[in-house]
Parts: sequence; structure tokens; C-alpha cells
Amino acid sequence: MASFVDRVVLHVRAGDGGHGCVSIHREKFKPFGGPDGGDGGHGGNVTLVVDPGVHTLLDFRFRPHVKAGNGKGGMGGDRDGAKGEDLILPVPDGTVVYSETGELLVDLVGEGTSFVVASGGRGGRGNAALANTKRKAPGFAELGEPGEQFDVVLELKSVADVGLVGFPSAGKSSLIAVLSAARPKIADYPFTTLTPNLGVVRVDDHTFTIADVPGLIPGAAEGRGLGLEFLRHIERCAVLVHVVDTAALETERDPIADIDAIEAELAAYGGLEDRPRLVALNKVDVPDGRDLAEMVRPDLEARGLKVFEVSAATREGLRALTFAMAEAVEEHRKSAPPPERTRIVIRPTAVNDAGFTIEQDDEGVYVVRGSKPERWVRQTNFDNDEAVGYLADRLARLGVEDALAKAGAEPGCPVRIGMREFDWQPTVPVGDDYVPSARGTDSRIEGDSGRVPAAERLAARKARRVRADVEDEWAD
Repeated sequence: MASFVDRVVLHVRAGDGGHGCVSIHREKFKPFGGPDGGDGGHGGNVTLVVDPGVHTLLDFRFRPHVKAGNGKGGMGGDRDGAKGEDLILPVPDGTVVYSETGELLVDLVGEGTSFVVASGGRGGRGNAALANTKRKAPGFAELGEPGEQFDVVLELKSVADVGLVGFPSAGKSSLIAVLSAARPKIADYPFTTLTPNLGVVRVDDHTFTIADVPGLIPGAAEGRGLGLEFLRHIERCAVLVHVVDTAALETERDPIADIDAIEAELAAYGGLEDRPRLVALNKVDVPDGRDLAEMVRPDLEARGLKVFEVSAATREGLRALTFAMAEAVEEHRKSAPPPERTRIVIRPTAVNDAGFTIEQDDEGVYVVRGSKPERWVRQTNFDNDEAVGYLADRLARLGVEDALAKAGAEPGCPVRIGMREFDWQPTVPVGDDYVPSARGTDSRIEGDSGRVPAAERLAARKARRVRADVEDEWAD
């Protein structure tokens, strides 16, 4: 039996960028032909694309971890690495993407609509791209940047023109079965329908979709029964049809009370007040059902509702109901604004934006935040002194050193950029005043000063925090 899944947690990871290559061109009679290390390829993106042939999120239930391809490393001879393969994930129309914290990221509606949920990491530059007039043969290359990694929640909200609402066993599944080619499960016990069913209805020149969704009970807006599973799928419906069982065996049930209970849940859920309503008094093929329908019809019409006495078993009254639904859908489509193409919003960088910020945390560490310095740190090979010196030059040109001095930092103070913490030593000289030494080395980087390395001090601080938390727990 086919399964329907309308909510999944997806663990996505984009591809990592490939490392740049360190290479020197050598050939006969030309032992030092200059740097020729190629760049690493960019990592692949993870993209969600609306596919009309997909109707459920079932594939992600069994494959929740997805990853794009990694970029290949650069090679000698100025050969760049290949770009990682993008991962295209088809999703149903009406898929809503939320972050792990519940923030709405995108609402995917319309065939071909796409969203890059995780971007691949940049490939590192090879030493050929890093060469300049001062550093003619760099002995280092940039590392590939890790790809983005997120946990996102995918929710499917059915895209249907008409939504059938009603108590369990009111006959919604029977109606959609006779009005369309859909074949939902039909049985004589409550909550037969556990997942939404979509059907296409054609009447004259009109075509619209109709949704049969799980039954509703009082308290559904607070999560009782299948409430939220039900209500999620009627948000996009243009017309709501109350399907009422007029031949219910329960003596305490009556059609007006059923409609009032459902309207109370719709109001509690919110956002559905403007949808036009129709009422289908179902099961009039039963004598008691017909009598009850004739009794309550005047009261419902007095409320301004269009009422139809129908029978899914004998098809009585279905033609009039179908034309009424088609008319309501056409009115909604004519009143809806024409679709607009997605506008590209350009947000230029502010004139006074330095590209980074500096704050001092409670432990006295100066924390530098900014996309550029954090990316540069991720792409630096800290086992290579020349690469570390190049990073220091880039940070100095960006203005990080001046900003640290203005913030009160002194030589030897701990500084954290991204996941790296190190002791700040102002770079002297910087940039054009510095003449590089042997490849892979930097004369400005001091040897062992006898001080405990920054990484060990960071580990010691974490251990002290753990001990403090344990002591607090014992004190409580």
C-alpha cells in the first residue's frame, strides 16, 4: 500500500571545496619554472526543486541524510580541480522549508521553483593564483572550504482548490471517489482517512483539484486527534466544503452542531476566515438522513450558506454541488492578483561597513566575527608558516589589527576567529614592506616562546567550565 509522508527532518550537507595545489613547474634546462599549482573545485550545492511528479516526502523518510559532491583538489600544470556535483532534490508542490529553530526559510509553490538549502564550500586557490611581485613562488595553497551543513524541516501543505472538511466518517472519502478518479480508503469506522487524498474534477470547461483530508474533532487546533495534520492541508484551499453526516447513529449529534464545532476549530487555527463555504448534507439516500437534511436546511441557509443535499452512494445532488464548487473556484481565481516573477533584491554594503566586528567575551578573548576573516581562517593551513603569515597580512589589510589595537588588545592577548584561537602578535612589517623568505616559512613567526599554546589554553578553559558546572550541581 502506498504511504503518504507530509513532514520530515532532513539533514543536508553541501560538498566541501577542493584544496589548492602547491606545485613548481620543472623541466629539462628549466628546473624552476615558477608556480603552477591549480585551484581546487567548488563543492556542490544541495537544491530543492518543485517537481509535479512528486506528491509525497516519503523518499526523505527513508533517506534523511543527503550530501552533495565534494570538489576535487587542484593539480600541477595549472590544472584546476573539478567542481563537486550538485544534488537536486525533487519535492512536491506546496513544500514549506523551516529551519531547525522553526524559522520559515521558503515556501515552494509552482513547478520549477527552486531553493538552495545548502551552498557548497569554495575551492582553495593554488600557489599559481597566490603569486605576486613580492611572493613569486608561494610555498603554500589555500584549503578547500567546508560545505554548509543544516538540519531543516520539510512540511507539505496540499495545493488544492477545494477542501472537504467534516467529522470522521462524514463521507468525504466517498465524495472524492465519485467526483474524481482518486481511490481513497473507505470504511465504516472513524479515522479511516489518515493521509490527504487529492483528486482532479472536470466539469464542462472547468478543472479544479479537490482534497479529502483527515477528519476533525473538537480540540484539533490544539493537536488532538489528527488535528494539526488535518489543518495544515487546508491552508491553501480556495473553497471549503462542510461535509455533514445526516444519518449519524449518535443521537447527540446534529448537523448544525457539527458545523459549529468545525468552524470553532478553523477559527482557533486562524487564517481561514475569508474562504467561501459550501455545505453538503450527505447520506440523504437514508430516509432518516433526508428528513434531518430537510429540517436543518432552512437554518443553514439563514446563515447565508449554500446548502446541497447529496448522496455519494446514489450520486444524488452531486452535479449541482460540483457546479457550485467550480463557480466558487473560478471567482477566486479571477479575484486573485496575477502571479509576479520573484524580484531580485539587491542590498549594497553600507559605506561604513568594515566587514567584521570585534567583541570581548567574559573570559577576555577578543572575538572577531565576519564572513571574510572567518573564511580566510578556514582556508589557511596552520601547519605552514608562510600560509599563516599570508593570513596575517590579509587581516592587517582588512583593518583587523588596527581595530584590535583600538579595542584595547595588547600583544599576546587571545583572539578567536571562527573555530581558531591564537595569540595576537601585530604583524611588523606588513604587506609591501615585507620580503618573503624561503618557501613555506615566514621570518616574522617566532619560534617557541615558552608560553602555553592558545589551543591548550582553550582546552584548559573548557575543562574549568566543566568543573565549575559539576561543582554547582553538587552545591544544589
